[in-house]
Amino acid sequence: MTDVRRARYAVAAVFCVHGTVTGSFATRIPWIQDHAGVSAGQLGLALAFPAIGSSLLMPLSGAITHRFGSRIALRGLLALWTLSLALPAFAPDLLTLCLALFVYGATSGMSDVAMNALGVEVENRLGRSIMSGLHGMWSAGALIGSAAGTVAAHAEVDARLHHCLAAGVLTVLGLLACQGVLDLRSTPDEQPPPRFALPPRPALLIGAIGFCAVFAEGASLDWSAVYLRDVLDTSPGVAAASTTAFALTMAVARFAGDRVVDRFGAVRTVRAGGVLATAGGLLVVTAPHPGVAMTGFGLIGLGVAVVIPLAFAAAGRSGPNPSQAIAGVATITYTSGLIAPSAIGGIADLTSLVVSFGLVTLLASGLIAGAKVLRAGSAVRRLSAAPVE
Repeated sequence: MTDVRRARYAVAAVFCVHGTVTGSFATRIPWIQDHAGVSAGQLGLALAFPAIGSSLLMPLSGAITHRFGSRIALRGLLALWTLSLALPAFAPDLLTLCLALFVYGATSGMSDVAMNALGVEVENRLGRSIMSGLHGMWSAGALIGSAAGTVAAHAEVDARLHHCLAAGVLTVLGLLACQGVLDLRSTPDEQPPPRFALPPRPALLIGAIGFCAVFAEGASLDWSAVYLRDVLDTSPGVAAASTTAFALTMAVARFAGDRVVDRFGAVRTVRAGGVLATAGGLLVVTAPHPGVAMTGFGLIGLGVAVVIPLAFAAAGRSGPNPSQAIAGVATITYTSGLIAPSAIGGIADLTSLVVSFGLVTLLASGLIAGAKVLRAGSAVRRLSAAPVE
């Protein structure tokens, strides 16, 4: 097995560990809310702090990687992220919960940038698309973490015990996985990237495409069950099944996405995805019964699944500083994920959920028009070394 192929499997394991932390946390939010004694509105405020922490500190990832090298940097940042899983469950009030979630988000964002930068480098060296599959591993990890968290919640396990045990196990697994990633070092004459800087212009354009995809993803994940219940009067079980089906569609599409990208290129793949997502949105807003709406949500998931992996890949090739460009795209997409659920709710309060998903459909159509900014993502073979045998 070549070093590059070994590095591919190692970074895939890192993506899985990263996703498992997210899934583990999400399932215990109700317990954390009760322990901290916060209202629904206060919880909503606290849950904004992961995105704030990520957005503010993601740009530091490039400077840390420049100073310590990619392997040591990822090892340290990933360990901080896995260990931070234990913090929110110990928060006794709103203030400490906000601080814990700020740290949780900051370490998530910095390790996210580092692992995506390494994923782009491995993709370049292999000479074929792997970023969609890596994000599929993240989705698989999130499903694993959520499944384990669901079991722990049903067994009424204290979230402090659950998350401490999970943090310990995931930290060990993450450190083991990091041993096999590429160890990239800066040259002595290479200037360190700025600790904080505005994203380069190409990253802003790529980030705009990512914004549309993440908005549609976040809206569908958080509101599909509510939509089926309130608009189409379905049972709670069927409504919940729509969310699970959407998440599974995303994961399956990401695992299959690399072959599609290698065959058709990033631009045509995203344009086709935009067509599917737009058609899905139209089905949702015109659905006469739940089956049509669930099909629509599935098409949205299928259409947007590979956009973020391709956006990170394109950002990593858009200029001389991959980490800075990836951090810029990640900041925009994290912001989209932050505002999407509340924006859908706000529009629904003023009008209806149908109108809210009309906006989702409009943004999904933006993928068709804007896909050309991901053209850098189609250049894997041209920019990379010869494919590894």
